[in-house]
Amino acid sequence: MTEEIDDRLTQLGQPTSLPADPDAATLERVHNPAAGAHYVVRFTCPEFTSLCPLTGQPDFAHIVVDYIPRDWIVESKSFKLFLGSFRNHGAFHEACTMLIAQRLVAALDPVWLRIGGYWYPRGGMPIDVFYQTAVPPEGTWIPPQEVAPYRGRG
Repeated sequence: MTEEIDDRLTQLGQPTSLPADPDAATLERVHNPAAGAHYVVRFTCPEFTSLCPLTGQPDFAHIVVDYIPRDWIVESKSFKLFLGSFRNHGAFHEACTMLIAQRLVAALDPVWLRIGGYWYPRGGMPIDVFYQTAVPPEGTWIPPQEVAPYRGRG
């Protein structure tokens, strides 16, 4: 069975430049191929980068997004470009993590979404940021994120 590709997609299947910042990034979506079923989609970005808004120094995180789609799923290339657009974006860890969640919720209107932002230490302290939209539907298997807490060199 061949899935129909939405002809409104502007990034998939062609060269696309990395957006300069998250506001310039376009999150594209396609129809959920299993609408009505409660299944979890997971995106893991172990090499997420942004900039400290005060010093301009790079910040690094391991980002995990889980969501249960309603009518739409995010097109993965557009999501990768969106995440890459943070490379030269100055914002605190909390702001970056929440912006990712807010943009996904606005684009997809998922049944449920959870994000874990596991930020590597700067100044000796890791900061982890977690958000979810609601309690997941009963009976839906939600796998643990299983990102090990930062232990340093010990």
